[in-house]
Amino acid sequence: MTTNSSVSSTPISTTERSKLSNQAVSLALIFNVLLAILKTGIGILGHSPALLADGINSTSDVVYNIFVSIFVRAAHKPADEEHPYGHSQFESVGALVVGAFVITTAITIFWDAINSLYEFLKGISDFTGSAQYTLYAALFTVLIKWVLTVYTRKIGKKTNNPSVIALAQDHRNDIFSALAAVVGITMSQFGYHWVDPLAGAIVAIVILKTGLSILRDSTDDLMDTLPGKALNEQIRELIIQVPGVQAIDSVKAHRFGQYLVINLAIFVDGSISVDQGDAISDRVEKALVTSIDYVRAVHVHFHSKAGTQA
Repeated sequence: MTTNSSVSSTPISTTERSKLSNQAVSLALIFNVLLAILKTGIGILGHSPALLADGINSTSDVVYNIFVSIFVRAAHKPADEEHPYGHSQFESVGALVVGAFVITTAITIFWDAINSLYEFLKGISDFTGSAQYTLYAALFTVLIKWVLTVYTRKIGKKTNNPSVIALAQDHRNDIFSALAAVVGITMSQFGYHWVDPLAGAIVAIVILKTGLSILRDSTDDLMDTLPGKALNEQIRELIIQVPGVQAIDSVKAHRFGQYLVINLAIFVDGSISVDQGDAISDRVEKALVTSIDYVRAVHVHFHSKAGTQA
C-alpha cells in the first residue's frame, strides 16, 4: 500500500481526529473563498492574466473544498451492518476528488498558458503589463498558502486522513502557482511579458504531477493492495519469528481511516491439528497487533506444507 508510510504510529481518538480534520477543511474553504474573490477581482482591475488565472485556480479550490468537506463528514458516520468498519473510506474518495480537481486545474492552466505564449510569439497579444498592486495580492497569496500548507500537513500527519493530506499537497501547489504569478507580474513590468505564460506552463506541469500522485495513493487506499515495502518487511519479520510459522504465502493490507486491516496466509506443519494451527494464527495476530499500533485487525489463513488450507 503506497500510503502506509503516512499512517500515524500513534492513532488519536475518533472524536479528536474528526474535529481536527473538519478544522483543516473548514479553514481551507474560508481562505480559498477569500483568495478567489481577492485575486479574481484584483486580477481583472489590475489587468494581470497571471493573477486572474490564479484566482480561477482558487475558485476551483472552493468547489472541491466543499466536496471534501462533505466526504470528510460522511466518513465519520458510525459503523452499521453493511459497513462493519465504518465509513472511513469516504476519506479516500474525498482524496480522489481533490486529485481530479488538481489535474483538471493543471490542464486548464497549462492550456491557457500555452495559448497566451503563442499569442506573444505571434505578436497578437494586447497585454501591456499589470498594475503594481497585483504583485502584492500574489505575495499575500504565497504567505497565506505557506501557513495553510504547514498547518494542514501537520493535521494530515496527525490524523492520517487522505483527504487532509491531499489538501495539504494542493496548498503547496498553490504556493508555486502564486509564485509563478509573482514572477510573471514582476517580469511583465520590465517588459518581459512572455515570462508570465511560460512560468504558468511550468507550474501547471508540477501541479499535474502532484494530482496524479494523489490519485494513485487514494486509489490504492480503496483497493486491496500489497503494503508498502517498509511495512511489508516489518510484517514479514514479525510473522516469521512466531513459533510454528514455516513460511509466508501472502500479505495484503487494506486501509480503514487511520488504521490498517491485514490479511495474510502462512504455511504450518501439515502434521499438526487444526487447533494447533489456530493457536499459531492467534500468535501471529497478537504479534502484529501489539507491535504495529495502527493495525486494527489481522485475518490469518494457514495452509499445510502440502498446500491444503486449514
